[in-house]
Amino acid sequence: DKVLDVTAALDVLPKVSWPLPQGDLLIANLPKVVARINEIKHAATAKPLTAVKLKSPVANPSKIIGAPVNYQLHIDEAGKDPKAFANPSPNMLNIRTAGPFLKANSSLVGPSEGVALRFTDRRNDHEVELAVVIGKAGSSIPADKALDYVAGYAIGLDMTTRGTEDRSVRKSIDTYSVLGPWLVTADEIADPNNLDLWITVNNEPRQKSNTKMLILNVQQCIEFFSSYYTLLPGDIIMSGTPEGVGPVKNGDLMIAEVEKVGRMEVRVRNA
Repeated sequence: DKVLDVTAALDVLPKVSWPLPQGDLLIANLPKVVARINEIKHAATAKPLTAVKLKSPVANPSKIIGAPVNYQLHIDEAGKDPKAFANPSPNMLNIRTAGPFLKANSSLVGPSEGVALRFTDRRNDHEVELAVVIGKAGSSIPADKALDYVAGYAIGLDMTTRGTEDRSVRKSIDTYSVLGPWLVTADEIADPNNLDLWITVNNEPRQKSNTKMLILNVQQCIEFFSSYYTLLPGDIIMSGTPEGVGPVKNGDLMIAEVEKVGRMEVRVRNA
């Protein structure tokens, strides 16, 4: 319930000039920053968590990568509701054949900034996910080495407007990628593939599952996605959402939780 102001730890970040290095500068130097935090935290000013505005814990990812249809029960619900899920073809209901999708960086916000709905004449859904933040650059990363490339974890909300457009279009609207409430460093989570996650809307339970139900687990996602893209420090992987996806509207309160990561409250409003 408290936050320590350790802004002074940023003095260890390297001075950079044009052209700027790819990736998020803080995440790329996270071990140095954490070491500096441990040196100065005894003298840091404490603030109540309620007095702090929680923005995205990653400021400048080079990309946000989504894992579509990565829980079987979500695939099943998509098949039962083709109108809402844009008549998905069999290939689009298999993560190996659908492939990853990208979300625009401009869609990224923190929980305190909330979700601003557009296209309110259409269905806008919540999708709660374990978000994986990459800590160092890598390409064609083998699954057995994948966790070495992880800086930490957060809760992700992959908000979605339903319709006929490509996934990347409907999921890249401003505020439709929520990351928070903070970054939990990788050393604190021994097994990302066994974490409970859930979300309520106005205290109504909607989604509840465990990451052990992922079709491609965290390591396999990193291996698969890095076969397409070089992963850079600060890149965010949204690992997929379980069943129970549902609509939200103006005024709703979403509360999302991931075991060992935390809890975040996200308000919904019309843009």
